[in-house]
This record gives sequence, structure tokens and C-alpha cells, in this order.
Amino acid sequence: MIALPDFPWDRLTPYQDVARSHSGGIVDLSVGTPVDSVPQVVREALAGAADSPGYPQTYGTAELRAAAAGWLRRRHGVTVDPADVLPTIGSKELVAWLPTLLGAGPGDRVVFPELAYPTYDVGARIAGAEPYASDGLLALGPERVPLVWVNSPSNPTGRVLPAEHLRKVVAWARERGAVVASDECYIELGWEDRPVSVLHPDVCGGSYEGLLAVHSLSKRSNLAGYRAAFVAGDPTLIKRLLEIRKHAGMIVPAPVQAAMAAALSDDRHADEQRERYARRRAVLRPALERAGWRIEHSSAGLYLWATNGTGCWDQVRELADRGILVAPGDFYGPAGREHIRVAITATDERIDAAVTRLQ
Repeated sequence: MIALPDFPWDRLTPYQDVARSHSGGIVDLSVGTPVDSVPQVVREALAGAADSPGYPQTYGTAELRAAAAGWLRRRHGVTVDPADVLPTIGSKELVAWLPTLLGAGPGDRVVFPELAYPTYDVGARIAGAEPYASDGLLALGPERVPLVWVNSPSNPTGRVLPAEHLRKVVAWARERGAVVASDECYIELGWEDRPVSVLHPDVCGGSYEGLLAVHSLSKRSNLAGYRAAFVAGDPTLIKRLLEIRKHAGMIVPAPVQAAMAAALSDDRHADEQRERYARRRAVLRPALERAGWRIEHSSAGLYLWATNGTGCWDQVRELADRGILVAPGDFYGPAGREHIRVAITATDERIDAAVTRLQ
């Protein structure tokens, strides 16, 4: 049996009950699930592909891979061959299984940030490898590792890693034959800082050797319910992942592939959604600050990384008493024990309710 940690969100249930008992109802700013409508262009594409009786392609349709490559070029200055794009069943699935798919196992360390999405840790454990949370790669010395995760913008902190930092990570990994997997699911949501992809020439020097960039449509296009994501990068690694995923039947459904192609080809809806999040952030952040919370990092993404100097669970309880549910920072590692993560993904009405309760 694989030894896995308890599912962290189960620990939040008692506080969710407290928040729900508020006379004005709960304001759920914990998980960060999208609440706005799926764009019409995406729904039409999904419906148009509904009559798909045959097996879909694990590799994805040519239209989908071309759309993903086009989006990377237009929006992020990254030029990849559509052949080096592979759709996945959401990004969490890939994060959880990538160490296994790359052959990591007992005796190997999988490296990820000290404050990080819990699935990096879980993915290492599923593979039988050792999860290793560290922001300093030099601490590993000459040790060879199979996989290093970077996450910019960060979940939970919203921190953006500059190109210079990413460049050093890539150089370190290449010296040791490690794969760098860059979780870039919030890359279009830079506020004070502009995120850069690990595949950008300023970072990788024009070579994708040993590099994988993971992208999701959950937040950009409100497609969390579609489980729509893709990975791009090193042609050799993409082919290896494709071969294993074909054997394992890890296939994105054909209607979802059509929806993804439509979403990635349309920037207008993404810009409109970004504006919605910007408005919500602009009212929620100062409300938290006036109520005694200090916001740290949070220069990109869909979360505010906040602290009032007390323990994270004390802060969760204080806000639950006001009908506001947030995530405790220790979900993301011991370094988060005095912080909370506050999502900006609620409706305008619920964000306004939170602001009122914080006054």
C-alpha cells in the first residue's frame, strides 16, 4: 500500500459548517473553483463534437495541438512544434502521475517548492520516490534527481519567479540530467508581475531539452469541470509520455478536445475573465488589509497569501465566524503555518459580502 497523507480538505469541514451557519450564507474563498459561465464559443464546440462514438486520440487532434501551440506563441512568446504538445485529463492528473511516468522510484528524490500544491508531494509518493520540499537546490549538492517541479505563478503564494531564477534552475537541472516540470496553470493571471514560461527563450536558451511546461484551462477559460489541460516541451519526453499514456488509456474525451481547441483559439473570453478577477481582487485585497491582514507576494494568480500574525487555523476560525471560508496555509507545507490562502474566484455578490463582513 502507498502511504499517502490524509486528504487535506477534509480537515476544513468543521469550519465550513461554521461558515455555512452565518445568517447571510457562506462566502467560500477556499478551494478556488471557477464560478463564472463556460464561454459560449467553448460550449458550442463541445456540443458540435458531442456525436463522437469512436475512440479519441491520446495524442489529441491536430487542431487541438495547433491551437495550443498558437496560444503559446501569441500570448507567451514560446514557439513549439504542435507535435510537442500532449493533452492531459486536467493538470492535477499529470502532476500526480508525472514522477511515475518518468520512471522515478525508490531512492529518488522529487523536488518541489517549500510552499506548494500538495499533489507534488503525493505524486512522488505514488511513484515510491521521496518527496523533497526545498527552495534551495544547492542543498542537494551533487545528488542526481529525476524531477524538479517549479510553479510560477505559485499556488498558494502568487509569487512569480523571474526569468533569471528560472534560468538558474534549468542550468542546475541540465548539469544533473534532471527534468524540470514547470506548473504554469496561472500564467495568464499576472497582476503586478508578469509571469514567464520555462519554455521562453530568455529562460531555456531556445532548447527544450529536459523541460516540460504544464498548462490548464480550468482558470483561464472556466473549464475545471471539463478536465482540460496539456503539457508541452522536450520532444523526447513528450513522445515517452505519449507512449505510456496510450498503453494506460489516459485519453481526453473527443468533445473536450474540441472545446479545448476553441478555447485556446479565442483570447477575448480569457481577457474578459481576467478583468472579472481583477475587479474582485481590487476590492477584496484592501478589505483584508483594513481588517488586519498583511498580504504577501500575491502578485499573480487567483489567491491572496495573507497573515495577521496568528496561527493559520486561528485565522480560518476567525473568518469562518464571519461566514468566510479560506484555506489554512499549512495545507501547502509547514512554512505556511501562519498564513491563509484566500481565493478571488467567488461571484461579485459573494466577494462584496465578504468585504462587508470584514469591515
